[in-house]
Amino acid sequence: MANANHGPLGSVVPASSLREQAEEAIAAAIVSGQMPPGEVFSAPSLAARFGVSATPVREAMLNLSKRGMVDIVRNKGFRVTAVSEDEMRAIVDVRQLLEAPAVGRLAGVLSGAELGRLRGLAEEIVRGARDADLARYLQADTTFHLTLLKLAGNMRLHNIVADLRAQTRLTGLAELVATEELRASAREHLELLELLEAGDAEECERLMVRHIGHVLGWWAGHRET
Repeated sequence: MANANHGPLGSVVPASSLREQAEEAIAAAIVSGQMPPGEVFSAPSLAARFGVSATPVREAMLNLSKRGMVDIVRNKGFRVTAVSEDEMRAIVDVRQLLEAPAVGRLAGVLSGAELGRLRGLAEEIVRGARDADLARYLQADTTFHLTLLKLAGNMRLHNIVADLRAQTRLTGLAELVATEELRASAREHLELLELLEAGDAEECERLMVRHIGHVLGWWAGHRET
């Protein structure tokens, strides 16, 4: 794998909104630790790494600054914000308290079409882990979890969790590319769908608590044993 600080972050595929594409890719790089906290990045240098013009990258970074993921450094660019271990622990606690029961309430009530859509996302997460594609992994993972919360019918909860995810820093994730730990975490999404389809709310909640808790273990840079 390329050096986390200097390696390529992947190309942005041309789309209807290059800014949105750039924002998703940069956010994934920040969350996974490929763009380390405290480091300053200029829009032109990021544009070169993503293979696009500086304008959509600059717009993406300005939006990421509103989300608290970067700070603007006058005449230099954007500094990736840091999140302390205590802050990470608080984020995980809140997510476990909010997400686990919300997902548990979906057990046995999702339609075949809804389960099918979620299964497609879960399989994309598994492929991202298998192919060592962190941007793909994180994008599918975010969509999977936020889709569950949309299906729970509480958009306020959805927005709170989306904000908490934006504040998360998984600085050890890049070190776990192509490891069984990452693949096992990816498979938990498929396990969750089996429990949802079976209507086992209690086990759904247990799995969600364990799954979110990975952030405090090897996702935070400490390998689980």
